[in-house]
Formats: sequence, C-alpha cells, structure tokens
Amino acid sequence: MAERSFKKEVQQLRIGAGAEFRGEGILAVTKGLLQSGVAYVAGYQGSPISHLMDVLADAQDILEDLGVHFEASASEAAAAASLAASVMYPIRGAVTWKSTVGTNVASDALANLASGGVTGGALVIVGEDYGEGSSIMQERTHAFAMKSQIWLLDPRPNLESMVKAVEDGFQLSEASNTPVILQLRIRGCHVHGRFTAKDNQRPSFSLKDALESPVRDVDRIVLPPASFLHEQEKIKTRWPAAVKFVKENKLNEFFAGD
Repeated sequence: MAERSFKKEVQQLRIGAGAEFRGEGILAVTKGLLQSGVAYVAGYQGSPISHLMDVLADAQDILEDLGVHFEASASEAAAAASLAASVMYPIRGAVTWKSTVGTNVASDALANLASGGVTGGALVIVGEDYGEGSSIMQERTHAFAMKSQIWLLDPRPNLESMVKAVEDGFQLSEASNTPVILQLRIRGCHVHGRFTAKDNQRPSFSLKDALESPVRDVDRIVLPPASFLHEQEKIKTRWPAAVKFVKENKLNEFFAGD
C-alpha cells in the first residue's frame, strides 16, 4: 500500500481569516497550530496520529515561510524533550505521538517538564487509541495527566471544537505555566468537516530570539531544593490559575439532558 500524500490538501493551510476551511481533522489541527503562532513542532509516528506527521512534512514550505521549525523525532522521548525550549522562553511548541504507549516512552521528559513548569505554551497532541477499533491495550492518557498534574483537553470530534482546543491549549498552558495534553481519538483525527479560518501567525518569539538572548533560571532545574518549590507552585499557583482560566473561558461544555 502506498504512503498517503497531503501535498494537495496542505495548500488549505495558507487560507486567511474568514475563509472556509474544509478537510480532515489532522489538517484542521495543523491549521490550529499555525493560527496559534506555534514556533516548533516535533513528533513520532503512530496510529491514529501518524498522518499529522505526514501533513507537517508535506507542509514544510509553509512552515518555513512562517518561521516554524519541524522535525520527525527519533522517539517520543526525544520529541517530549524538545518542549524544554518552552521552559525558559515564551515560545509556543507542540509535540505529537500515539496514545499511552508513546506517553510511556516520553514519561521521563514529560514528568520533568511538568515539575519545572513552562513559560511558553507547551502542547502535547496524543492520538488516543482505546475502545472499539483499538490496536493496543485499553489504557488512557488521563491517568498520566493526573499523575504529573498536566491539564488534559478532550474536544468533541468536529473541526471547530478541535481547532479551538488547540488555541485554548496554548493559552491555558501559558496562563498556568503548565504543559497541556490534547487527546484526539481515531474519529477526531480522520473526521471531515469545515470551520471558519483565521490568519496564520508567525511566532512572536522565535528560536532565533532565544539563541540570541539566552536566559538561565536555576529554579527551573528539576533538582532539590528547586523541585520542592515546584510542588508548592503546582498547588498554590498553577492549579488555581488553570481553574480560573477554565472557568473564565468556559472550556467545559454542559449539555442539557433529555
């Protein structure tokens, strides 16, 4: 079976504010990243998120025009480690991999990231794979998110909700100095639909800016005594900030019963 190409479809990523975007879920998520001013994206292949990596690879010229760095990582651990760029700097970054098996590989880097916290928005896009049609054991990312106090967004499987979740995820991450997990199930990755697009945004702070103006803060290093401070920050500062953001922006949707 031939590899799928998105060379034609990725041209929709160029459309601006007010235009109607039509396509697949993974394309919409990529558009959401570009609309949010992401500076770097990394990831590792794995169903149901594999095609997100394919979209990013086929959109390389579009990413370069916006100053976005993309790389296919050697493992989920390497992808997660790249989010360290957002610890000291207001850089928005995103990584992606498959479900709990990928999160297990990335767990060391993710746990350290969640401890020290982030300055720029850090988004982990996980292709969740449980339930009917699953290819692996029935485990969920939710437990890992609770363990490391990482906020988890679970959007409804339509393009508008998923794109909004990408944008909200970056803002929530920055408001609470905490990485955010966005989980997408098989239906969400491959559902087709439409939404009203916004303009793509160049990163407000690029990797080039970080290299030219290096910052060092030893309190972000995950070693005692700083790690004890991190645990206090989680409860006293980050958690209340996240709750405040979720309430003010009505991230949780409520639907009346029958």
